[in-house]
Amino acid sequence: MNCPMRLWFYSLLLLPCFAMADAPAMTRVLQEVPRIEKFLFCNGGTCADVETVSLHDGEWQEVLDLFAERPQNAEQERALIAQAIGLMESIVGSKTGTDTDKGGTFGNSAYPGQLDCNDEATNSTTYMRLLAQFDLLKFHRIEDTTTRGGFLIFGRHSTAVITDIGAGRKYAVDSWFYDNGKPAVVLPLDVWLGGWKPKDSGAH
Repeated sequence: MNCPMRLWFYSLLLLPCFAMADAPAMTRVLQEVPRIEKFLFCNGGTCADVETVSLHDGEWQEVLDLFAERPQNAEQERALIAQAIGLMESIVGSKTGTDTDKGGTFGNSAYPGQLDCNDEATNSTTYMRLLAQFDLLKFHRIEDTTTRGGFLIFGRHSTAVITDIGAGRKYAVDSWFYDNGKPAVVLPLDVWLGGWKPKDSGAH
């Protein structure tokens, strides 16, 4: 196998959803330190297109307002994380033209503003890192994204991940299943790795 072919082969192993993929760009976004004044946003499929986005004070205040009554335990915090990701998706979607993103990728590629699971996992990780910067995550630690599924690109799927610090249990934070602006799905990572998906999702 010559060098270009080898690089192409291994890049496929890294790409969970069919897309015009740019794995190095995805890595770059995940390594970037986001700020509400300037952070990177993935779209186009595995960060094939990366945009610089900002939130003004009023928009970020909407996010802070979700945490006005601070969670008393990890379960309550996970519920707020799910809502916050949905809210930030909605705000950012109106700035990037991805507010039309529909739940799931496969079969929806004809729609404008569509994100694949790699875009979603990367962006959700960025959103949670913004929450952490404002000390809004007391019960959870943000982890690297995780992938499940079949051979090469077929049937593979990615998610953002957090760990319940007290219990030591990991949770998938998956915003891919539903349309833009809907709360992310947060469930135990072992359940997610088993192939779980919501029955009412447009994903297939």
